[in-house]
Amino acid sequence: MKIYESEIRDGLNGILLKSNSVACYAVAETYRPEPSPESISKLKKILAENSGSGDISIAQNEDQIDLYYLKSILVSTGWNKNDDVFDPRELWLAKDTPEDKPFNFMHNEKDIIGHITGNIVVDFEGVEINCGTNEVPDTFNILTTSVIYTEWSDEDQRSRMQKIVSEIEDGKWFVSMECLFPDFDYALTTPDGSTKVVQRSEASAFLTKHLRSYGGSGKYEDYRVGRLLRNLSFSGKGLVSKPANPRSIILEGNEFFDESKAEILTISSTKENTMSDNHDKQISDLQKELAEAKTENEALREKVTAEKEAEFQSKIEALEASVADHAQNLATKEKENKVLAESIKSQEEALASRNEEVKSIEDELAVMKKQEALMKRKAKLEDLGFDSDEAIATVEELDSVDEETFDKIVAVMKRKAGMPPWMKKDKDKDKDEDKKEDKEAPAKADEEVDSAEANVEVLEDAEESAEVAIAEAIGEDDPAESLRAVASEWLGSILQSVPKEDN
Repeated sequence: MKIYESEIRDGLNGILLKSNSVACYAVAETYRPEPSPESISKLKKILAENSGSGDISIAQNEDQIDLYYLKSILVSTGWNKNDDVFDPRELWLAKDTPEDKPFNFMHNEKDIIGHITGNIVVDFEGVEINCGTNEVPDTFNILTTSVIYTEWSDEDQRSRMQKIVSEIEDGKWFVSMECLFPDFDYALTTPDGSTKVVQRSEASAFLTKHLRSYGGSGKYEDYRVGRLLRNLSFSGKGLVSKPANPRSIILEGNEFFDESKAEILTISSTKENTMSDNHDKQISDLQKELAEAKTENEALREKVTAEKEAEFQSKIEALEASVADHAQNLATKEKENKVLAESIKSQEEALASRNEEVKSIEDELAVMKKQEALMKRKAKLEDLGFDSDEAIATVEELDSVDEETFDKIVAVMKRKAGMPPWMKKDKDKDKDEDKKEDKEAPAKADEEVDSAEANVEVLEDAEESAEVAIAEAIGEDDPAESLRAVASEWLGSILQSVPKEDN
Protein backbone atom coordinates (compact mmCIF):
# COMPACT_ATOMS: atom_id res chain seq x y z
CA MET A 1 0.00 0.00 0.00
CA LYS A 2 1.36 3.40 -0.95
CA ILE A 3 1.81 5.83 1.93
CA TYR A 4 1.50 9.58 1.28
CA GLU A 5 3.41 12.44 2.88
CA SER A 6 0.43 13.83 4.78
CA GLU A 7 -0.23 10.36 6.25
CA ILE A 8 3.39 10.11 7.33
CA ARG A 9 3.15 13.55 8.95
CA ASP A 10 -0.01 12.38 10.74
CA GLY A 11 1.91 9.36 12.09
CA LEU A 12 -0.18 6.78 10.20
CA ASN A 13 2.52 5.06 8.13
CA GLY A 14 2.94 2.20 10.62
CA ILE A 15 -0.74 1.37 11.01
CA LEU A 16 -1.36 1.66 7.28
CA LEU A 17 1.34 -0.87 6.53
CA LYS A 18 -0.10 -3.32 9.07
CA SER A 19 -3.82 -2.75 8.53
CA ASN A 20 -4.39 -3.88 4.95
CA SER A 21 -7.04 -6.44 5.88
CA VAL A 22 -10.42 -6.49 7.58
CA ALA A 23 -12.11 -9.36 9.42
CA CYS A 24 -15.62 -10.30 8.29
CA TYR A 25 -17.52 -12.06 11.04
CA ALA A 26 -20.68 -14.13 10.55
CA VAL A 27 -22.55 -16.76 12.53
CA ALA A 28 -21.80 -20.41 11.89
CA GLU A 29 -24.92 -22.32 10.71
CA THR A 30 -27.40 -20.60 13.06
CA TYR A 31 -27.48 -16.82 13.22
CA ARG A 32 -28.37 -15.44 16.62
CA PRO A 33 -27.24 -11.79 16.73
CA GLU A 34 -28.74 -9.00 18.82
CA PRO A 35 -29.97 -6.60 16.08
CA SER A 36 -33.59 -5.97 15.14
CA PRO A 37 -35.99 -8.90 14.68
CA GLU A 38 -36.43 -7.92 11.03
CA SER A 39 -32.72 -8.29 10.19
CA ILE A 40 -32.59 -11.55 12.18
CA SER A 41 -35.47 -13.09 10.21
CA LYS A 42 -33.96 -12.06 6.89
CA LEU A 43 -30.58 -13.57 7.64
CA LYS A 44 -32.14 -16.74 9.04
CA LYS A 45 -34.04 -17.12 5.78
CA ILE A 46 -30.84 -16.73 3.79
CA LEU A 47 -29.08 -19.35 5.89
CA ALA A 48 -32.02 -21.72 5.63
CA GLU A 49 -32.25 -21.58 1.83
CA ASN A 50 -30.19 -23.79 -0.43
CA SER A 51 -28.42 -22.27 -3.35
CA GLY A 52 -30.91 -23.53 -5.94
CA SER A 53 -28.25 -23.18 -8.57
CA GLY A 54 -26.77 -25.98 -10.60
CA ASP A 55 -23.53 -24.10 -11.08
CA ILE A 56 -22.51 -23.74 -7.46
CA SER A 57 -23.63 -26.05 -4.74
CA ILE A 58 -23.80 -25.30 -1.06
CA ALA A 59 -21.43 -28.15 -0.29
CA GLN A 60 -19.79 -30.69 -2.50
CA ASN A 61 -20.26 -34.40 -1.77
CA GLU A 62 -22.89 -33.87 0.86
CA ASP A 63 -23.80 -36.39 3.55
CA GLN A 64 -20.31 -37.73 4.04
CA ILE A 65 -19.92 -39.13 7.53
CA ASP A 66 -16.49 -37.58 8.19
CA LEU A 67 -17.54 -34.03 7.30
CA TYR A 68 -19.61 -31.44 9.11
CA TYR A 69 -21.24 -28.89 6.79
CA LEU A 70 -21.41 -25.17 7.52
CA LYS A 71 -22.91 -22.21 5.72
CA SER A 72 -22.67 -18.56 6.67
CA ILE A 73 -23.08 -15.08 5.26
CA LEU A 74 -19.60 -13.79 4.52
CA VAL A 75 -20.12 -10.14 3.61
CA SER A 76 -22.72 -7.70 2.30
CA THR A 77 -22.55 -4.66 0.10
CA GLY A 78 -22.79 -1.21 1.63
CA TRP A 79 -21.45 0.82 4.51
CA ASN A 80 -20.99 -1.13 7.73
CA LYS A 81 -20.72 0.03 11.31
CA ASN A 82 -16.95 0.07 11.13
CA ASP A 83 -17.13 2.63 8.33
CA ASP A 84 -15.67 0.13 5.86
CA VAL A 85 -17.46 0.43 2.53
CA PHE A 86 -17.99 -2.56 0.18
CA ASP A 87 -18.93 -1.20 -3.22
CA PRO A 88 -21.12 -3.64 -5.26
CA ARG A 89 -18.70 -3.77 -8.21
CA GLU A 90 -15.62 -4.28 -6.02
CA LEU A 91 -17.40 -7.05 -4.06
CA TRP A 92 -18.81 -8.68 -7.22
CA LEU A 93 -15.29 -9.06 -8.62
CA ALA A 94 -14.19 -10.72 -5.36
CA LYS A 95 -17.20 -13.06 -4.96
CA ASP A 96 -15.27 -16.18 -6.01
CA THR A 97 -12.03 -15.54 -4.12
CA PRO A 98 -13.06 -17.40 -0.91
CA GLU A 99 -13.55 -20.74 -2.66
CA ASP A 100 -11.04 -23.56 -1.95
CA LYS A 101 -9.39 -21.51 0.81
CA PRO A 102 -8.46 -23.17 4.13
CA PHE A 103 -10.76 -23.23 7.14
CA ASN A 104 -8.71 -22.93 10.34
CA PHE A 105 -9.31 -22.67 14.05
CA MET A 106 -9.04 -19.17 15.56
CA HIS A 107 -7.11 -17.90 12.50
CA ASN A 108 -4.19 -20.19 13.33
CA GLU A 109 -2.89 -21.22 9.91
CA LYS A 110 -1.19 -24.28 11.48
CA ASP A 111 -4.49 -25.55 12.91
CA ILE A 112 -6.51 -26.42 9.76
CA ILE A 113 -9.86 -28.03 10.60
CA GLY A 114 -11.54 -27.96 7.15
CA HIS A 115 -11.93 -25.97 3.90
CA ILE A 116 -14.31 -23.69 1.98
CA THR A 117 -16.33 -25.59 -0.63
CA GLY A 118 -18.27 -22.88 -2.48
CA ASN A 119 -19.81 -19.38 -2.69
CA ILE A 120 -23.14 -18.06 -3.91
CA VAL A 121 -24.59 -14.58 -4.21
CA VAL A 122 -28.01 -13.97 -2.62
CA ASP A 123 -30.15 -10.90 -2.12
CA PHE A 124 -31.44 -9.72 1.23
CA GLU A 125 -34.62 -11.80 0.76
CA GLY A 126 -32.59 -14.99 0.50
CA VAL A 127 -33.02 -15.40 -3.26
CA GLU A 128 -29.98 -16.51 -5.20
CA ILE A 129 -28.75 -14.02 -7.79
CA ASN A 130 -27.74 -15.29 -11.18
CA CYS A 131 -24.02 -14.67 -11.58
CA GLY A 132 -24.07 -15.45 -15.29
CA THR A 133 -25.29 -12.00 -16.28
CA ASN A 134 -23.13 -8.91 -16.65
CA GLU A 135 -25.52 -6.85 -14.59
CA VAL A 136 -24.25 -6.16 -11.07
CA PRO A 137 -26.98 -5.83 -8.45
CA ASP A 138 -27.01 -2.80 -6.18
CA THR A 139 -27.20 -4.89 -3.00
CA PHE A 140 -26.33 -8.51 -2.28
CA ASN A 141 -24.64 -10.91 0.12
CA ILE A 142 -21.94 -13.53 -0.42
CA LEU A 143 -22.82 -16.83 1.25
CA THR A 144 -20.04 -19.39 1.68
CA THR A 145 -20.22 -23.10 2.35
CA SER A 146 -17.50 -25.06 4.12
CA VAL A 147 -16.80 -28.36 5.84
CA ILE A 148 -15.10 -29.34 9.08
CA TYR A 149 -13.16 -32.61 9.32
CA THR A 150 -14.80 -34.64 12.07
CA GLU A 151 -13.00 -37.95 11.82
CA TRP A 152 -9.38 -38.11 12.97
CA SER A 153 -7.10 -41.01 13.82
CA ASP A 154 -6.05 -39.08 16.88
CA GLU A 155 -8.65 -39.70 19.59
CA ASP A 156 -8.07 -36.31 21.28
CA GLN A 157 -8.51 -34.45 18.00
CA ARG A 158 -11.72 -36.43 17.25
CA SER A 159 -13.14 -35.56 20.68
CA ARG A 160 -12.17 -31.94 20.18
CA MET A 161 -14.03 -31.74 16.85
CA GLN A 162 -17.14 -33.36 18.32
CA LYS A 163 -17.18 -30.77 21.09
CA ILE A 164 -16.72 -27.91 18.61
CA VAL A 165 -19.58 -29.22 16.42
CA SER A 166 -21.84 -29.44 19.46
CA GLU A 167 -21.01 -25.85 20.45
CA ILE A 168 -21.58 -24.64 16.86
CA GLU A 169 -25.10 -26.07 17.00
CA ASP A 170 -25.61 -24.16 20.28
CA GLY A 171 -24.61 -20.89 18.56
CA LYS A 172 -21.33 -20.43 20.42
CA TRP A 173 -19.09 -20.08 17.37
CA PHE A 174 -18.72 -17.62 14.50
CA VAL A 175 -16.83 -17.71 11.25
CA SER A 176 -14.42 -14.95 10.33
CA MET A 177 -13.27 -14.32 6.77
CA GLU A 178 -10.16 -12.19 6.29
CA CYS A 179 -10.49 -9.71 3.45
CA LEU A 180 -7.27 -8.34 1.94
CA PHE A 181 -7.13 -4.99 0.16
CA PRO A 182 -3.97 -3.35 -1.25
CA ASP A 183 -5.50 0.12 -1.49
CA PHE A 184 -8.53 2.20 -0.60
CA ASP A 185 -10.27 5.46 -1.44
CA TYR A 186 -12.66 7.66 0.55
CA ALA A 187 -16.44 7.36 0.58
CA LEU A 188 -18.37 10.38 1.86
CA THR A 189 -21.97 11.06 2.71
CA THR A 190 -23.57 14.41 3.47
CA PRO A 191 -26.34 15.13 5.98
CA ASP A 192 -28.89 15.12 3.14
CA GLY A 193 -27.87 11.56 2.20
CA SER A 194 -25.95 12.24 -1.00
CA THR A 195 -22.79 10.19 -1.56
CA LYS A 196 -19.42 11.12 -2.94
CA VAL A 197 -16.13 9.35 -3.70
CA VAL A 198 -12.68 10.92 -3.34
CA GLN A 199 -9.68 9.17 -4.79
CA ARG A 200 -6.88 8.74 -2.28
CA SER A 201 -3.89 10.80 -3.41
CA GLU A 202 -1.25 13.13 -2.05
CA ALA A 203 -3.76 15.98 -2.11
CA SER A 204 -6.57 14.04 -0.36
CA ALA A 205 -4.52 11.87 2.01
CA PHE A 206 -5.23 14.31 4.86
CA LEU A 207 -8.61 12.53 5.14
CA THR A 208 -6.96 9.28 6.35
CA LYS A 209 -6.55 10.53 9.91
CA HIS A 210 -10.32 11.09 10.10
CA LEU A 211 -11.15 7.44 9.35
CA ARG A 212 -12.37 5.41 12.33
CA SER A 213 -10.11 2.50 11.31
CA TYR A 214 -7.09 4.74 12.04
CA GLY A 215 -8.31 6.40 15.23
CA GLY A 216 -10.38 9.22 13.73
CA SER A 217 -13.95 10.28 14.45
CA GLY A 218 -15.32 9.18 11.05
CA LYS A 219 -16.24 12.77 10.20
CA TYR A 220 -14.69 15.64 8.30
CA GLU A 221 -16.61 18.92 8.54
CA ASP A 222 -20.15 18.02 7.40
CA TYR A 223 -19.06 14.80 5.73
CA ARG A 224 -19.14 11.27 7.07
CA VAL A 225 -15.93 9.59 5.87
CA GLY A 226 -15.60 5.86 5.17
CA ARG A 227 -12.87 3.59 3.87
CA LEU A 228 -13.81 2.40 0.35
CA LEU A 229 -11.91 -0.89 -0.06
CA ARG A 230 -10.28 -1.60 -3.44
CA ASN A 231 -9.17 -4.84 -5.18
CA LEU A 232 -10.68 -7.14 -2.59
CA SER A 233 -9.56 -10.72 -2.07
CA PHE A 234 -10.85 -13.18 0.55
CA SER A 235 -7.96 -15.33 1.80
CA GLY A 236 -9.50 -17.98 4.06
CA LYS A 237 -11.88 -18.49 6.92
CA GLY A 238 -11.47 -19.13 10.60
CA LEU A 239 -13.74 -20.55 13.29
CA VAL A 240 -13.72 -17.98 16.11
CA SER A 241 -15.49 -17.33 19.36
CA LYS A 242 -18.16 -14.66 19.56
CA PRO A 243 -16.57 -11.18 19.23
CA ALA A 244 -16.60 -9.09 22.37
CA ASN A 245 -17.42 -5.99 20.33
CA PRO A 246 -20.72 -6.36 18.45
CA ARG A 247 -19.52 -3.84 15.86
CA SER A 248 -16.98 -6.44 14.72
CA ILE A 249 -19.89 -8.28 13.06
CA ILE A 250 -19.85 -6.22 9.94
CA LEU A 251 -23.09 -7.72 8.60
CA GLU A 252 -25.07 -5.60 11.06
CA GLY A 253 -26.75 -2.44 9.87
CA ASN A 254 -25.32 -2.32 6.35
CA GLU A 255 -26.26 0.90 4.62
CA PHE A 256 -26.64 1.31 0.89
CA PHE A 257 -23.62 2.59 -1.02
CA ASP A 258 -22.96 2.38 -4.73
CA GLU A 259 -19.97 4.15 -6.23
CA SER A 260 -21.68 4.30 -9.64
CA LYS A 261 -24.41 6.46 -8.13
CA ALA A 262 -22.02 8.68 -6.15
CA GLU A 263 -20.44 11.95 -7.20
CA ILE A 264 -16.74 11.65 -7.95
CA LEU A 265 -14.69 14.38 -6.27
CA THR A 266 -11.10 15.27 -7.08
CA ILE A 267 -9.09 17.21 -4.55
CA SER A 268 -6.76 19.52 -6.48
CA SER A 269 -5.82 23.14 -6.95
CA THR A 270 -8.57 23.55 -9.55
CA LYS A 271 -12.15 24.18 -8.43
CA GLU A 272 -13.86 21.17 -9.99
CA ASN A 273 -16.52 20.24 -7.47
CA THR A 274 -18.27 21.10 -4.26
CA MET A 275 -15.67 19.61 -1.96
CA SER A 276 -12.88 21.31 -3.87
CA ASP A 277 -14.74 24.61 -3.54
CA ASN A 278 -15.17 24.01 0.16
CA HIS A 279 -11.56 22.97 0.47
CA ASP A 280 -10.34 25.96 -1.53
CA LYS A 281 -12.54 28.26 0.54
CA GLN A 282 -10.93 26.89 3.65
CA ILE A 283 -7.52 27.41 2.10
CA SER A 284 -8.50 30.96 1.11
CA ASP A 285 -9.76 31.70 4.61
CA LEU A 286 -6.65 30.20 6.10
CA GLN A 287 -4.47 32.22 3.74
CA LYS A 288 -6.34 35.38 4.68
CA GLU A 289 -5.99 34.60 8.37
CA LEU A 290 -2.35 33.78 7.78
CA ALA A 291 -1.77 37.11 6.02
CA GLU A 292 -3.47 38.97 8.87
CA ALA A 293 -1.46 37.00 11.39
CA LYS A 294 1.72 37.79 9.46
CA THR A 295 0.86 41.50 9.48
CA GLU A 296 0.12 41.44 13.20
CA ASN A 297 3.21 39.38 13.79
CA GLU A 298 5.33 41.81 11.79
CA ALA A 299 3.97 44.79 13.74
CA LEU A 300 4.50 42.97 16.99
CA ARG A 301 7.99 41.98 15.89
CA GLU A 302 8.84 45.61 15.03
CA LYS A 303 7.49 46.76 18.38
CA VAL A 304 9.40 44.09 20.26
CA THR A 305 12.52 44.82 18.21
CA ALA A 306 12.29 48.54 18.98
CA GLU A 307 11.77 47.85 22.69
CA LYS A 308 14.63 45.38 22.69
CA GLU A 309 16.89 47.82 20.86
CA ALA A 310 16.07 50.58 23.34
CA GLU A 311 16.66 48.19 26.21
CA PHE A 312 19.90 46.97 24.68
CA GLN A 313 21.04 50.56 24.00
CA SER A 314 20.37 51.49 27.62
CA LYS A 315 22.26 48.43 28.81
CA ILE A 316 25.14 49.19 26.43
CA GLU A 317 25.38 52.79 27.66
CA ALA A 318 25.34 51.65 31.29
CA LEU A 319 27.96 49.03 30.47
CA GLU A 320 30.15 51.57 28.68
CA ALA A 321 29.90 53.96 31.66
CA SER A 322 30.79 51.11 33.99
CA VAL A 323 33.74 50.16 31.79
CA ALA A 324 34.93 53.79 31.76
CA ASP A 325 34.72 53.97 35.57
CA HIS A 326 36.63 50.72 35.88
CA ALA A 327 39.25 51.98 33.42
CA GLN A 328 39.69 55.21 35.41
CA ASN A 329 39.91 53.29 38.69
CA LEU A 330 42.42 50.95 37.09
CA ALA A 331 44.60 53.87 35.94
CA THR A 332 44.47 55.37 39.43
CA LYS A 333 45.40 52.03 40.97
CA GLU A 334 48.26 51.62 38.53
CA LYS A 335 49.56 55.09 39.42
CA GLU A 336 49.27 54.32 43.14
CA ASN A 337 51.00 51.00 42.62
CA LYS A 338 53.84 52.73 40.78
CA VAL A 339 54.34 55.23 43.62
CA LEU A 340 54.18 52.39 46.13
CA ALA A 341 56.75 50.39 44.16
CA GLU A 342 59.11 53.35 44.08
CA SER A 343 58.61 53.87 47.83
CA ILE A 344 59.31 50.17 48.49
CA LYS A 345 62.43 50.32 46.34
CA SER A 346 63.65 53.39 48.21
CA GLN A 347 62.96 51.72 51.55
CA GLU A 348 64.74 48.56 50.43
CA GLU A 349 67.80 50.63 49.42
CA ALA A 350 67.73 52.46 52.76
CA LEU A 351 67.37 49.17 54.58
CA ALA A 352 70.31 47.70 52.67
CA SER A 353 72.40 50.77 53.57
CA ARG A 354 71.44 50.46 57.24
CA ASN A 355 72.24 46.75 57.15
CA GLU A 356 75.70 47.57 55.86
CA GLU A 357 76.16 50.18 58.60
CA VAL A 358 74.97 47.72 61.25
CA LYS A 359 77.35 45.07 59.91
CA SER A 360 80.22 47.52 59.99
CA ILE A 361 79.35 48.47 63.57
CA GLU A 362 79.01 44.81 64.53
CA ASP A 363 82.39 44.08 62.97
CA GLU A 364 83.93 46.98 64.92
CA LEU A 365 82.29 45.76 68.12
CA ALA A 366 83.60 42.25 67.50
CA VAL A 367 87.10 43.62 67.03
CA MET A 368 86.76 45.73 70.17
CA LYS A 369 85.41 42.77 72.17
CA LYS A 370 88.27 40.62 70.99
CA GLN A 371 90.78 43.32 71.80
CA GLU A 372 89.24 43.73 75.23
CA ALA A 373 89.45 39.97 75.85
CA LEU A 374 93.11 39.93 74.77
CA MET A 375 93.89 42.82 77.12
CA LYS A 376 92.24 40.95 80.01
CA ARG A 377 94.28 37.82 79.26
CA LYS A 378 97.43 39.94 79.00
CA ALA A 379 96.67 41.53 82.41
CA LYS A 380 96.17 38.08 83.98
CA LEU A 381 99.56 36.92 82.65
CA GLU A 382 101.24 40.10 83.82
CA ASP A 383 99.82 39.42 87.29
CA LEU A 384 101.76 36.11 87.21
CA GLY A 385 104.97 37.96 86.49
CA PHE A 386 105.08 37.97 82.67
CA ASP A 387 106.48 41.10 81.11
CA SER A 388 104.35 42.96 78.55
CA ASP A 389 105.95 41.56 75.37
CA GLU A 390 106.02 38.00 76.74
CA ALA A 391 102.37 38.30 77.86
CA ILE A 392 101.30 39.58 74.40
CA ALA A 393 103.16 36.76 72.64
CA THR A 394 101.64 34.16 74.99
CA VAL A 395 98.12 35.57 74.51
CA GLU A 396 98.52 35.43 70.71
CA GLU A 397 99.65 31.81 71.00
CA LEU A 398 96.61 30.99 73.16
CA ASP A 399 94.17 32.84 70.83
CA SER A 400 92.36 29.63 69.87
CA VAL A 401 91.89 28.58 73.53
CA ASP A 402 88.48 29.46 75.02
CA GLU A 403 88.20 31.69 78.08
CA GLU A 404 87.41 28.91 80.55
CA THR A 405 90.48 26.90 79.55
CA PHE A 406 92.67 29.99 79.75
CA ASP A 407 91.42 30.76 83.30
CA LYS A 408 92.12 27.18 84.37
CA ILE A 409 95.68 27.50 83.08
CA VAL A 410 96.16 30.70 85.09
CA ALA A 411 94.57 29.08 88.18
CA VAL A 412 96.89 26.06 88.01
CA MET A 413 99.93 28.34 87.73
CA LYS A 414 98.83 30.26 90.77
CA ARG A 415 98.08 27.15 92.86
CA LYS A 416 101.30 25.35 92.02
CA ALA A 417 103.39 28.40 92.60
CA GLY A 418 102.25 28.52 96.24
CA MET A 419 101.39 32.11 95.74
CA PRO A 420 104.63 33.80 96.99
CA PRO A 421 104.31 37.36 98.28
CA TRP A 422 105.49 38.88 95.05
CA MET A 423 102.70 37.04 93.18
CA LYS A 424 100.05 37.34 95.87
CA LYS A 425 97.18 39.53 95.00
CA ASP A 426 94.13 40.58 96.81
CA LYS A 427 91.77 37.58 96.61
CA ASP A 428 88.73 39.77 96.92
CA LYS A 429 89.95 41.81 94.00
CA ASP A 430 90.43 38.64 91.94
CA LYS A 431 86.98 37.41 92.82
CA ASP A 432 85.45 40.74 91.82
CA GLU A 433 87.33 40.72 88.55
CA ASP A 434 86.36 37.08 87.90
CA LYS A 435 82.69 37.87 88.47
CA LYS A 436 82.95 40.86 86.22
CA GLU A 437 84.64 38.83 83.53
CA ASP A 438 81.99 36.09 83.82
CA LYS A 439 79.24 38.61 83.28
CA GLU A 440 80.92 40.17 80.30
CA ALA A 441 81.97 36.88 78.68
CA PRO A 442 79.50 35.71 75.97
CA ALA A 443 77.71 32.40 76.36
CA LYS A 444 79.82 29.49 75.19
CA ALA A 445 78.54 27.18 72.48
CA ASP A 446 78.18 23.49 73.21
CA GLU A 447 81.14 22.59 71.08
CA GLU A 448 83.40 25.02 73.05
CA VAL A 449 82.43 23.35 76.32
CA ASP A 450 83.37 19.93 74.88
CA SER A 451 86.71 21.39 73.74
CA ALA A 452 87.34 22.93 77.18
CA GLU A 453 86.76 19.61 78.90
CA ALA A 454 89.26 17.96 76.58
CA ASN A 455 91.81 20.72 77.30
CA VAL A 456 91.34 20.27 81.08
CA GLU A 457 92.29 16.61 80.75
CA VAL A 458 95.43 17.67 78.92
CA LEU A 459 96.20 20.25 81.65
CA GLU A 460 95.73 17.69 84.44
CA ASP A 461 98.23 15.41 82.74
CA ALA A 462 100.68 18.24 82.60
CA GLU A 463 100.13 19.37 86.22
CA GLU A 464 102.61 16.95 87.77
CA SER A 465 105.46 18.08 85.55
CA ALA A 466 104.42 21.71 86.04
CA GLU A 467 104.38 21.30 89.83
CA VAL A 468 107.93 19.92 89.86
CA ALA A 469 109.20 22.63 87.57
CA ILE A 470 107.54 25.38 89.56
CA ALA A 471 108.65 23.88 92.91
CA GLU A 472 112.24 23.75 91.72
CA ALA A 473 111.98 27.31 90.54
CA ILE A 474 110.94 28.53 94.01
CA GLY A 475 113.88 29.10 96.24
CA GLU A 476 116.37 30.12 93.57
CA ASP A 477 118.05 33.48 93.64
CA ASP A 478 115.67 35.19 91.23
CA PRO A 479 112.40 33.31 91.72
CA ALA A 480 110.38 35.67 89.41
CA GLU A 481 112.73 35.27 86.49
CA SER A 482 112.93 31.50 87.02
CA LEU A 483 109.13 31.26 87.26
CA ARG A 484 108.66 33.16 84.05
CA ALA A 485 111.11 30.91 82.25
CA VAL A 486 109.47 27.75 83.60
CA ALA A 487 105.95 29.12 82.88
CA SER A 488 106.94 30.01 79.34
CA GLU A 489 108.31 26.52 78.76
CA TRP A 490 105.28 24.94 80.42
CA LEU A 491 102.83 27.02 78.39
CA GLY A 492 104.65 26.01 75.23
CA SER A 493 104.22 22.35 76.10
CA ILE A 494 100.55 22.94 76.87
CA LEU A 495 100.04 24.73 73.56
CA GLN A 496 101.48 21.71 71.76
CA SER A 497 99.13 19.40 73.66
CA VAL A 498 95.91 21.52 73.37
CA PRO A 499 94.00 20.89 70.09
CA LYS A 500 93.43 23.92 67.94
CA GLU A 501 89.80 25.05 67.34
CA ASP A 502 88.65 25.87 63.87
CA ASN A 503 87.97 29.56 63.40
